[in-house]
Amino acid sequence: MALYAIAENPIPPGAVEHELTALDGVRLRAARWTPQNARGTIVLLGGRAEYIEKYYETIGDLLARGFAVATLDWRGQGGSERLLRDPFKGHIDDFGLYERDCLSLQREVLAPHCPRPWIGLCHSMGGAIMLRIAHGGRCPFDRLVLTSPMIALYGHAEPRYERWLVEALDGAGLGGFYAPGGGGARAYSRNPFEGNVLTSDPARYARMGETLAAHPTLGLGGPTIGWVHAAFRLMRAFAEPDYPRAIATPTLVIASGADRVVDTRSLERFATRLRAGHLIVIDGARHEAMFERDTFRQLFFKAFDAFARGDETGPPAFTAPLRAAT
Repeated sequence: MALYAIAENPIPPGAVEHELTALDGVRLRAARWTPQNARGTIVLLGGRAEYIEKYYETIGDLLARGFAVATLDWRGQGGSERLLRDPFKGHIDDFGLYERDCLSLQREVLAPHCPRPWIGLCHSMGGAIMLRIAHGGRCPFDRLVLTSPMIALYGHAEPRYERWLVEALDGAGLGGFYAPGGGGARAYSRNPFEGNVLTSDPARYARMGETLAAHPTLGLGGPTIGWVHAAFRLMRAFAEPDYPRAIATPTLVIASGADRVVDTRSLERFATRLRAGHLIVIDGARHEAMFERDTFRQLFFKAFDAFARGDETGPPAFTAPLRAAT
């Protein structure tokens, strides 16, 4: 389960590759960077359809800040074992299965190799997975930074019809089929930059497309009916007012003001109910703050740096968006 690179997207120096085995036997690809005298470890957990190579630039930024970094590909995507005969179907039956991936990473990589404190840096689906784990009191991390966590989908904050439809289709045994409106087209690899909902940075968008063009097995198509059904079940739990109050892990939520993947208003409501939470909204940024233009990334890292060093006086819970310099 090797790491891949292209000239425009090199592997950060010092990478150690791991092949993990989850408790149910699923093989997972992981990697770590553990420089001497690291000030702690950032555990980088991406979103749906993402893969380790996509985060090389961010990993380099974290290493330059003196952190060790550990990361993995979720089951069913990237370089980890795919779950269906069609390897490009994004599938899961229950989001609880992803916790087995986290446990494997903790047991085989973090505990023996990575210095504390452990800070989870989780994006989108990865953020939703970690919120579920933290809600159950099982979060292994000392702090959490969540970028655009999947609390509710943009335009589907109350998806009653869609939820009924996928529940019926899944119950009819069609969980392994692509969800309506989805298919095999992979993010970044085929879609033009114009009109994309992920980033306003054309160079970073192109770099990801070039990475997938060179290594197409890393890509993933649309979600299955089973994945969507599982996601809706989890997001319905997130909608309960008391759900965030049960999460005790100190958490920084970074939302994007121009997000068209997750619903920012739902995210803001959720974040303000966290027991030990901070909320920042980066005005104008799209869904993937770590892959945005430099002005937006600088705002992301300003908030991240303050929170990661344990500064309890900052960042505060912002009621107004942070705006990039023009």
